[in-house]
Amino acid sequence: MARVTVYGHGEGSGEHAAWHGTRLREEHCAVDPKRIPYGSKIVFPDAEQCVAVDSGPDVINRKAARSLGRKAAERNAIVIDRFFGSKQKALEWAQTHSHFMTVRILKPDVELPGN
Repeated sequence: MARVTVYGHGEGSGEHAAWHGTRLREEHCAVDPKRIPYGSKIVFPDAEQCVAVDSGPDVINRKAARSLGRKAAERNAIVIDRFFGSKQKALEWAQTHSHFMTVRILKPDVELPGN
């Protein structure tokens, strides 16, 4: 189970991912690298994907899951912070998707069938 949050360009994220300086793109997300290795693909229930390239203190301490979770599984969920090119796109995605969802995590050396 994952608590998926969103952020857009200019929301404290700057233009680059913290750990290696690459420019953030819409298919990127922030994770706790101790739980999800950088370079992993996160596959959402609707088959959309993002790649783990960034991190942050609220993702690592799971603040969003602990504060919003009603059940133990939700409070203990990992947090994935999905990047969007604008705050508006980020908010639109958040309004049409559940706060908590089951995701597939593909380690950097695993490919999706057909890719």
